[in-house]
Amino acid sequence: MLVRKVPVFVPASPWGLRLPQKFLFLLFLSGLVTLCFGALFLLPNSSRLKRLFLAHRTQQPGLEVVAEVAGHPLAREQESPPNPAPAVPAPGEGDASSQASIRRRKVWLRRTHPTGTREMATVARSSGSTALRPQEGGIPFSFDFNAFRSRLRHPVLGTRADESKEPQSLVRAQREKIKEMMQFAWQSYKLYAMGKNELRPLTKDGYEGNMFGGLSGATIIDSLDTLYLMELQEEFQEAKAWVEENFHLNVSGEASLFEVNIRYIGGLLSAFYLTGEEVFRIKAIKLGEKLLPAFNTPTGIPKGVVNFKSGSNRSWGWAMAGSSSILAEFGSLHLEFLHLTELSGNQVFAEKVRNIRKVLRKINKPFGLYPNFLSPVSGNWMQHHVSVGGLGDSFYEYLIKSWLMSAKTDVEAKDMYYEALEAIETYLLNVSPGGLTYIAEWRGGILDHKMGHLACFSGGMIALGAEDAKEEKRAHYRELAAQITKTCHESYARSDTKLGPEAFWFNSGREAVATQLSESYYILRPEVVESYMYLWRQTHDPIYREWGWEVVMALEKYCRTEAGFSGIQDVYSSIPNHDNKQQTFFLAETLKYLYLLFSEDDMLSLEDWVFNTEAHPLPVNHSDSSSRAGGRL
Repeated sequence: MLVRKVPVFVPASPWGLRLPQKFLFLLFLSGLVTLCFGALFLLPNSSRLKRLFLAHRTQQPGLEVVAEVAGHPLAREQESPPNPAPAVPAPGEGDASSQASIRRRKVWLRRTHPTGTREMATVARSSGSTALRPQEGGIPFSFDFNAFRSRLRHPVLGTRADESKEPQSLVRAQREKIKEMMQFAWQSYKLYAMGKNELRPLTKDGYEGNMFGGLSGATIIDSLDTLYLMELQEEFQEAKAWVEENFHLNVSGEASLFEVNIRYIGGLLSAFYLTGEEVFRIKAIKLGEKLLPAFNTPTGIPKGVVNFKSGSNRSWGWAMAGSSSILAEFGSLHLEFLHLTELSGNQVFAEKVRNIRKVLRKINKPFGLYPNFLSPVSGNWMQHHVSVGGLGDSFYEYLIKSWLMSAKTDVEAKDMYYEALEAIETYLLNVSPGGLTYIAEWRGGILDHKMGHLACFSGGMIALGAEDAKEEKRAHYRELAAQITKTCHESYARSDTKLGPEAFWFNSGREAVATQLSESYYILRPEVVESYMYLWRQTHDPIYREWGWEVVMALEKYCRTEAGFSGIQDVYSSIPNHDNKQQTFFLAETLKYLYLLFSEDDMLSLEDWVFNTEAHPLPVNHSDSSSRAGGRL
């Protein structure tokens, strides 16, 4: 056996290493430690490691959640709890000269790019603003809520009328009645169905449904802005607290892209713009990200259903055997998605809706009309069925509102709207023998002489767009809007309940009435009173308030139950047969439009706001710089 000899003057190390070897080993070890700690503090993607070793720094509540939104990583299954910023006082309290000076500023949504932690902290502490940290590709971002509110041309809740005037006292009493109806609808929901999607007033329980992918509280989200508008402060705080504590996004079901967008995202966006509460912005952006897989198609036209768990998508089975997307669904994303980009800095939302525009501009339109069914695979129309009612309706609405929301800079939307309206007037518009103007449905050149309740929004839409038409067409469009709204009123006036059916026909000598029981129901829909509100604001003709009050009285008589409001199954029967459902849009739309009908014009002024198709107000961009967001508002 060979024995290693060690000189007596060199003691052996415990590891069997000579001194030079030991020195080299320690040198290597110290270099490795230096490299690790250098990476920890210097590399750009080490923020997560820093949080393991460094004490947390004081920061504005909620910034970590927002930073992850800005970087748009894949959505996590478990969300971080939001911590809202303080609410900002309502505008309109400063002196007129200072407000006018603020309005002249050119930037609506200010983006800042802080150069360091201290500057970022300063931005985060600024009143009414929210900030993003740079994180793994995230965009340094700030939203100055106070600056946004200062650019509004009217106080959000409007001015108060002179209470000494008797006519105003009557209107005020009518408005208070509508407020009481909202309070009753909310309290009934809170008592019997809080947290569920809808109230069933007859059975006094809640209903979830299958449209929202496991999301809950649809009535709460849909009601937020109505509660705020009516100054039901206690009820609004109840709704806000539920959103903070119980509105969870880690759900795994299949959801309607359209319904989640207009109800949940629209409701959250409007709640944020009205209050500045950070929780609403964070929830809206994170929920918007969960909808993005719907756009994973060859054309970028989204499919109607998205699976929150798998990220897969599909079209509705009834839409041309599952092969088509619906015009009203993929055409009613523009308003909300542009605001998601504005509030997150994430360009993907604006890019998705710009691509939809691109596809629609490129494809051939039969006679200038937009059919209701489009293949998201080939980008071709699947059937030449055209309707301004169900399946088509809000697409046209979002064109003119995109123009208005952009402060009249989105010329593409304006051109598309007036071109479509001209085609509708040429091929779908009719006047009955009794003199009623209506918009029929078009099936490959053959007309169905009927009009759905959903199509009754069109009177208000045409009135809203009349001002920006060619000068020689403006008076014509105002008259057309009035005539269509009159026809929709007739569908109410000709029923026993003074509420309108789901669809009404013009044939066989019968006009503006349903011809079968399956079309005779009323489910608390808002479209007719929506048009009353727009026509009132344009003309101040008292007939629209008279008609609106008739609806209030009919709702009270036939739809109010012991525990909320319910739709009825036959508007032609004076003995109501309730359907046991208080629709979320009754609180979001019907009661809101009625309340606005009996309010001053500067309450949610149309100069400052547009309403999405669920009546959630979204602000007009009073600046010339919106292109920075990657999409024109």
